[in-house]
Amino acid sequence: MTSTASTPASGPGASRARREKALLILEDGTVLHGSAYGARGSRLGEVVFTTGMTGYQETLSDPSYAGQIVVQTAPHIGNTGANAQDMESRKVWVRGYAVRDASRISSSYRAEQTLDELLISSDVVGISDIDTRMLTRLLRENGSLRGGIFSGDVLSTPQEQLLAQVREQPAMSGASFVEEVTIAQPVVLEPEGEVRATVAAVDLGIKGASPRSMLSRGLRVHLLPATTSLEDLLALAPDAVFFSNGPGDPAAATAQVELLRGVLDAGLPFFGICFGNQLLGRALGFDTYKLKFGHRGINQPVQDRETGQVAITAHNHGFAVDVPLEGEHVAPHDGGRYGRVIVSHVGLNDDVVEGLRCLDRPAYSVQYHPEAAGGPHDASPLFDRLAELAIAQRDASASKES
Repeated sequence: MTSTASTPASGPGASRARREKALLILEDGTVLHGSAYGARGSRLGEVVFTTGMTGYQETLSDPSYAGQIVVQTAPHIGNTGANAQDMESRKVWVRGYAVRDASRISSSYRAEQTLDELLISSDVVGISDIDTRMLTRLLRENGSLRGGIFSGDVLSTPQEQLLAQVREQPAMSGASFVEEVTIAQPVVLEPEGEVRATVAAVDLGIKGASPRSMLSRGLRVHLLPATTSLEDLLALAPDAVFFSNGPGDPAAATAQVELLRGVLDAGLPFFGICFGNQLLGRALGFDTYKLKFGHRGINQPVQDRETGQVAITAHNHGFAVDVPLEGEHVAPHDGGRYGRVIVSHVGLNDDVVEGLRCLDRPAYSVQYHPEAAGGPHDASPLFDRLAELAIAQRDASASKES
């Protein structure tokens, strides 16, 4: 199948003929013709779409997008430019970037550079002036696909060879990016004012909003590499443990699952978001599976099944935990040694598991991003619960010592 995106009759797309050409090629043979945006060259990755109408810089710098080409469904991107303050991690992580109308100027007083300049400096190959609506519909119907963006000198290569490159790249299932996105060395972050408790936060692709959420609640944060051993983690004597969001297939994160089981065995309070939620599911003995096209956006309705309250939440994930929605379940790992588990939250769009809560261990998790930079903060009280559990653990430990 070969498709050519329609070009707007006026505006930036009208001058596409005077711009450098670019191609977006999908593994099913679809070819979209557009304009080069950002760096020139070729980039391969899983093509996914995000529905957020704001926060494109937070999207680009979210490590959970490692290995992916991100399509923005909002038609006009780049009008507020880019700045250092809105970066959610140390760099831009997306492999490639696809938009319809790329703004020619930055019109925000906060802008320090244009989005195009950020993409170029980050070596991200992009494409603009394509029909992102058609592309989104295709991905919704067929599921996320492997793809590639090509511009510059590489366009001299026959399209058949470019398509072959797209089809030869590994699929996202089974892929691991944890060691690519995690920090190299431990870092200690101190809150302003009194330290109320200490959290060991394992960086699986963490965004800056997560430690900020903990620091604002008086929690000292030991930010740890994903390769941290259980011995080194416990040596910090944390009052609670946090597993962050991150990219890749949770089935490939076997070392981190074993680390989490050690945390549960130690009886420490645990909170996980996104990838951390999936790893809690696997640590408890449940399976995970790949969603057809995933959840990526900032307007996903999720219901807290205990209170009935619905929160509008931010998502970025392509995998989910496979747990029956109804009733209590004995965690299947090792004959049920972790006790009973319930599905605490559910996505109202498609009934995907959006949270787990252990009934016999101080452990809970959610699939969405409650800290949500560039998105809603409806679910931020989940960090209040982490603070409460950590402070209770600290007080209990102090009582034992006295």
